[in-house]
Amino acid sequence: MKWVFWGFFALYVFALALFLIGTFGWFGQAQDPLAGVFLMPLGFPWNIIGDRLGLVSVALGVGAPLVNLAILYWLWKR
Repeated sequence: MKWVFWGFFALYVFALALFLIGTFGWFGQAQDPLAGVFLMPLGFPWNIIGDRLGLVSVALGVGAPLVNLAILYWLWKR
């Protein structure tokens, strides 16, 4: 479970970095409206539940994978 947690954490950090680079145009990249597309599958099912509840924001897209990360951490330490 430790490897699953750290693998998911690495994917989350990578997707978050791509989101920030694409959103703010860092390192000479063009600003991209689909910069957060890699955060979507990491946050399933929480981002869909939040969308159905009307909680549409950037914080939901960035924070939903953290819920899955917390669940993986709990399973690892259990």
